[in-house]
Amino acid sequence: MADPQRKTMMTAATVEQTLARMAGEIVEQAAGAESLVLVGIHRRGVHLATWLAGSIQGSHPDLGIATGTLDITLYRDDLMTVGPRPVVGPTRLPTGGIDGRLVVIVDDVLYTGRTVRAALDELADFGRPRRTLLCVLVDRGGRELPIQPDIVGEMIPAPPGGRVEVLVPEIDGNLGVVLVGGSAD
Repeated sequence: MADPQRKTMMTAATVEQTLARMAGEIVEQAAGAESLVLVGIHRRGVHLATWLAGSIQGSHPDLGIATGTLDITLYRDDLMTVGPRPVVGPTRLPTGGIDGRLVVIVDDVLYTGRTVRAALDELADFGRPRRTLLCVLVDRGGRELPIQPDIVGEMIPAPPGGRVEVLVPEIDGNLGVVLVGGSAD
């Protein structure tokens, strides 16, 4: 029986089609950049960045694409509410760093903008990219900071108290997007 509090907003096929379109948009916005870096924000952004990099590399083998990961835990503005011993994952950036490169930050859902702000703060500690783009699978609205994505898969507004969850096979066992705790109407 389906959970009335969970509504499928994007199927696996829809997510794959959307990611393929987004990969094309990244290439367009990169405008032939030889030094493209896709950096995924832990957790699900990492898997999306890997998928996007593979898609871009498959259709544009001449582009040099590097990937990296960011764990923004220690850069959060609400770190004190996380607890005394936050779990911190690895931040891994490509050999050669990010100085002078086109960096695309990849995340699953954009909401308040605070995660992206933390990611920008962390990236600044590692160097100065030539340009930074923001790529998100879902923009659910509700920004608290003046941060907007450059590349968006889908706009899926969530009602008050609701949330949008991106599912990836590596963590959740399947691919999709669900709205939890509200209706999409």
